Amino acid sequence: MSRTVAILATLDTKGAEVSWLREQLETLGSRALVLDLGVLGEPQTEADIPRAEVAREGGTPLETLRAEASREVSQPVMIAGATRILSQRVKAGEVHAVLGLGGFQGTGVGCSIMRALPYGLPKLMVSTAASGDTSSYVDVKDITMMFSVGDILGLNPFTRKLLANAAGAAHGMAQVDVPLETDTGERPLIGMTNLGVLTKGALEAVDYIHSKGYEVLVFHAIGSGGRAMEQMMKEGIIGAVFDYAMGEISDEVFGVLRAGGPERLTVAGELGLPQVIVPGGAEHLGILVPEGEVPAEWSDHAHVFHNPVIFVPRLEGPELERVAAEINARLSHTRGKAVMMLPELGTGSYASPGGELRDPESDAVFFKALEEGAPSTVQVERRPTHAEDPLFVRECVDRLIAMIEA
Repeated sequence: MSRTVAILATLDTKGAEVSWLREQLETLGSRALVLDLGVLGEPQTEADIPRAEVAREGGTPLETLRAEASREVSQPVMIAGATRILSQRVKAGEVHAVLGLGGFQGTGVGCSIMRALPYGLPKLMVSTAASGDTSSYVDVKDITMMFSVGDILGLNPFTRKLLANAAGAAHGMAQVDVPLETDTGERPLIGMTNLGVLTKGALEAVDYIHSKGYEVLVFHAIGSGGRAMEQMMKEGIIGAVFDYAMGEISDEVFGVLRAGGPERLTVAGELGLPQVIVPGGAEHLGILVPEGEVPAEWSDHAHVFHNPVIFVPRLEGPELERVAAEINARLSHTRGKAVMMLPELGTGSYASPGGELRDPESDAVFFKALEEGAPSTVQVERRPTHAEDPLFVRECVDRLIAMIEA
């Protein structure tokens, strides 16, 4: 099956590499659609979408960008132009995968374009930066990063092999004919958050959701997970939410590891999606530390190490009141179809009876603040059990499905 793979690169510096990729893709049976993201210098190979067209679609003539000779000015324009061109072609079914080449600059530009494209479209970035922290490039989109090992600066036996592999990967992904279904009608895909302190309950929920004839996509709620779930709500992929883990809000309040960002816990309410909320894992923080080191500012708190470099302090009453206030503020735009379930015996395995961070007095303060400050559009229910109790989990799922089917 002939498919089209879009190639993103600056042709003044990566002309030979792009020519090789085009040849490899055509040998495999795919068509290459080359977009030139360069501004200065002269293209070293032919583009299907020349840089002048990319710049024009981005809102600024190429001549103006060349006169400015500034990356701060040119990059946003080229990103906007390429995004516009590719979005239109993807929507029309004319592009089936995207393959980018870059160092720091090219990776930043290429991944910015890829992040604006739909989930499910194959996205592969061959990058000199792919062996480091790629979170700022990938963010919450399904981008595959491939480490180039050497710089992408000329062909040699190793680079030819690596780029041939990249062409093979993009070609193969483009051949996949499994659609990403985004129907949020009678049986929408359910989004669900989870943390390690809730995994037993999460497994129970997944099995029970399946038994009710629904499918569920579980997100590890460590910052990127919750944000990805909410992006998928915006794109119409997820149509109902079991928000079982709230550690991203606690970490946001205190500015530590799992911070979920300013939109976390706002999107479902604003869209009017059915949601059941449990403050799972919100009673503690996750803090990245040197192996085994206890931060001085948290040394007077009960704590455990989730692993050798993630320090977990137990939040106390006044701190949990801050978390509760933030949760309720984020739910303030909820338009209904929302229930908050409070498990009075603990919000996760650390806080439940027998857990290392059990603190019923602080839990009581937390639940009171959540209950008293909840917006009127969010129904609050208490249950005399812990968050991983199978009966509690099943009730949460039943409440969600009842709202979906109402």
